[in-house]
Amino acid sequence: MKKLIILLMAAIFCLGSTSAKADDRDTAVALVKKAVAFYKANGAEKLIEEASNPKGQFVDGAFYVFVMDKDAFMLAHPMNASLIGTPNIQLQDANGKFFCKEMVAVTKSAAGAGWVDYMFKNPKTNEIAPKSSYVERADDFIVGCGVYRR
Repeated sequence: MKKLIILLMAAIFCLGSTSAKADDRDTAVALVKKAVAFYKANGAEKLIEEASNPKGQFVDGAFYVFVMDKDAFMLAHPMNASLIGTPNIQLQDANGKFFCKEMVAVTKSAAGAGWVDYMFKNPKTNEIAPKSSYVERADDFIVGCGVYRR
């Protein structure tokens, strides 16, 4: 009986953390889709301007949209302006994974969108943590939003 209670508690805990992760992923996807719609309605210049604004409509708490060109050159990043104008195609995560190169590949695929998993320094904890970014192609741009996984 004690083992059954422990198993049930573990299952409830896992379901709770999975749904929180799913909610985070939903928020990231929604923010990217909102930015892509904004781009289609207002053009690249306005998207880059708005996505570079740390108080803009594409920042939602810990979530924010970044924009790169089709070769992973950073065009907009509201939380780290020093990244704007930098080439990221050779950027590696803590395990040596070329995650921006993978973002380019995902957006060049037939689906034009998807998730990329990598390890990155979490600014809240200062520790390397698992992160996933949802990226979507918008013509010659990559629009993305990252989520630290729990």
